[in-house]
Amino acid sequence: MLDYLIEIKNLKEKKDAIILAHNYQIPEVQDIADFVGDSLGLSRIAAKTKAKIIVFCGVHFMAETASILSPEKKILLPDLDAGCSLADSINVKQLIDWKKKNPDAVVVSYVNTTADIKAESDYCCTSSNALQIVQSIDDKKDILFLPDMFLGAYVQKKTNKKIKIWPGECHVHAAMKFEEIKNLKDEYPDSEVLIHPECACGSQAMLMAERNNDKSIHFLSTEAMIGKSQESKSKNVIVATEEGIIHKMKKACPEKNFIPINRTSKCNFMKMITVEKVYNSLKTESPEIKVPIKLALKAKTAIDRMIEIG
Repeated sequence: MLDYLIEIKNLKEKKDAIILAHNYQIPEVQDIADFVGDSLGLSRIAAKTKAKIIVFCGVHFMAETASILSPEKKILLPDLDAGCSLADSINVKQLIDWKKKNPDAVVVSYVNTTADIKAESDYCCTSSNALQIVQSIDDKKDILFLPDMFLGAYVQKKTNKKIKIWPGECHVHAAMKFEEIKNLKDEYPDSEVLIHPECACGSQAMLMAERNNDKSIHFLSTEAMIGKSQESKSKNVIVATEEGIIHKMKKACPEKNFIPINRTSKCNFMKMITVEKVYNSLKTESPEIKVPIKLALKAKTAIDRMIEIG
């Protein structure tokens, strides 16, 4: 029987390759990756690495972003069907029409978008730096924020900027309801709650935290959740995001009890990549994701601004 771990290790050395994995990947894929992180962290690594080949264990838009930042490198996505419901919630024609109706607005696109959307944007952002990006924009300017309506609402409430929000959503985060948090808080009264700002539960949770001066509720990117769980004095940590992150949390804090707010909070797209597919991708150096150079140069402006700000 083929030992995939040994074969992958040998292929990486032979081909000068690294493996990047998002926090939502299956545990086996996270464990073979050279780096595991969120979109912003992996984007930075993709831009800085000297490796000739990057195997991106994530979804399609992430591999596209790596290609935009590193056009001289070969970017591999082990399963071409690994897409994103949030990225699919807006297309470039819709964005261009929206811009025509708001000609003086600044376009801020979540990194969970396709390359052609990024090319029509002024800034990209991730959940970890969306506030910083929006706060950096002139108060007099209107902002078109896309495509996630829950992240947009969170940013709008935190900044009081003039923001128009596209009605898109991640199917996983949209299914996370406030009642689930409330019920778990009743069950685990000493717990801390870590909420991804893409979650549908966000507005009510924010309101509850403000009304009750509840310091146990935190809105964080996936990578910031790891850090917060390490700092937390609570044994029980309620996690409102895709359940793949709990593997990394348990490795960082094995003594703690991590409770997903929804037992079915799995992204089927993120779970498509397997160790066997990583091996086959490295062996055949395919499927390759290559963004056309003209499109990549346009999209890179918005991504560079994102990385520059934070």
